Amino acid sequence: MHISPDHPLLLRIVDDLAGPGWSEQSIFLPAELTEALAEACRARAAAGELTPAAIGRGDRQLVQEGVRGDYTAWLEPGQCAPGDAWLALMESLRQTLNRELFLGLEELECHFALYPPGACYQRHLDRFRDDDSRTVTVVLYLNEAWQPDEGGELRLYLPNGRVHDVMPQGGSLACFMSADFPHEVLPATRERLSLTGWFRRRADSPL
Repeated sequence: MHISPDHPLLLRIVDDLAGPGWSEQSIFLPAELTEALAEACRARAAAGELTPAAIGRGDRQLVQEGVRGDYTAWLEPGQCAPGDAWLALMESLRQTLNRELFLGLEELECHFALYPPGACYQRHLDRFRDDDSRTVTVVLYLNEAWQPDEGGELRLYLPNGRVHDVMPQGGSLACFMSADFPHEVLPATRERLSLTGWFRRRADSPL
């Protein structure tokens, strides 16, 4: 799926990131592509390709279900047509962010995430202490007809003690500066699917 880097939807995200630093787009992806991505995620889960997510990195990675309970699988080009459509859309967003905000973003790393009922991911930042390459976080939700009482919100911790909850409704997008917003995933009463990614720059590049 290709859209122009000048598309108004992408420019709204730019304006949000340049202002408060986070953006929520309740209608970002067409239902057909959202459903196809959800099917791809479930197919990989059925094939045993989703594995328990760890915290930390390198040889210090640990699986701690009480801290993080999702199952993940990396999305790479060429794995499936819906995934390639999503990556093409994110490439347009990367170009827009670089042109308008001079972020120096070079690539996107992205994975499917499946949270079983009751699973959560406790408060954390998306940037590692010894690696500042993750710059912008993007989360696309793949859940059809999500209801407010089903939980599973992404909770962003904003300045001055405020919070903002994003309901994981299919086709909606959350986007924020990775280093600036602690966040958590609240438990849900049903299975919760998403595509989570990070636009990266060179670790030694100045912003």
